[in-house]
Amino acid sequence: MTALTCTQALSAARALGLERLDAQLLLLHAMAKPASDRAWLTSHDQDALPGDVARTYQQLCLRRAGGEPLAYIVGSQEFFGLKLSVDARVLVPRPDTETLVDWALQCLAEASLPSSARVLDLGTGSGAIALALKKSRPALEVTAVDASQDALAVARANAAQHLLDIHFVESNWFSNVSKHFHLIASNPPYVADADPHLSALKHEPLTALVAGSDGLADIRQIIERAPDHLHPGSWLLLEHGYDQARAVCQLLRQNGFEEVQSRNDLAGINRCSGGRYPGPYRPQAQTAG
Repeated sequence: MTALTCTQALSAARALGLERLDAQLLLLHAMAKPASDRAWLTSHDQDALPGDVARTYQQLCLRRAGGEPLAYIVGSQEFFGLKLSVDARVLVPRPDTETLVDWALQCLAEASLPSSARVLDLGTGSGAIALALKKSRPALEVTAVDASQDALAVARANAAQHLLDIHFVESNWFSNVSKHFHLIASNPPYVADADPHLSALKHEPLTALVAGSDGLADIRQIIERAPDHLHPGSWLLLEHGYDQARAVCQLLRQNGFEEVQSRNDLAGINRCSGGRYPGPYRPQAQTAG
């Protein structure tokens, strides 16, 4: 059997419906080459692939054609300049979530807070938000919460990989959180349970995606309880669905938040909303953890 060249292998991948970039990145992964070596594929387009590489590449392409995220297949995803390990235990970090990180860093800078300000990442998943904030401002005291032990295992491994000191807590939102924070950021589940787009996300953990009939169940809970854990004048920032900004802003105002506003993602869509809680502290129902 004639060995496939790089060009032939890439053409076969495109015939399966793969995007050109995905096809290239998977071929580099099969060859144990870094993703930055795409130019190598062009300069070696007529090189014959070893049989084991060709077979591995075909298997990877079939997985991608079946809808499995590229990040799960190659085992990592770039986020805010950090290479994070990811697998099916966590959502794949999206570039749009960097909007939330940028906004959080802006709020922390404008508030003239001490360098050791406390920040809480609710529903940390792979640890993307917490790690990005800690990497950007190393003196921050960052706590990352998730209800999933599996997700926390991924996040802890990412923190260790990047030598970032994060305090991890297994908690259903605030249930095991007792401290007060200068900023709370969260990318919670916000997809309605009957949303037709869920079929395209079948490989990612459903519990990290779905939040009731309108997609706002977890956001409501976070907004209602966040004042119990915010220093007066501190910010709550939330990522949400493309059509949820108005509803989220209304919930923030109803729960006493001020300066309520939204921020656009890379596509110009309102993707994050937040507000400042003026205080004072509210009595806490629970202080466990």
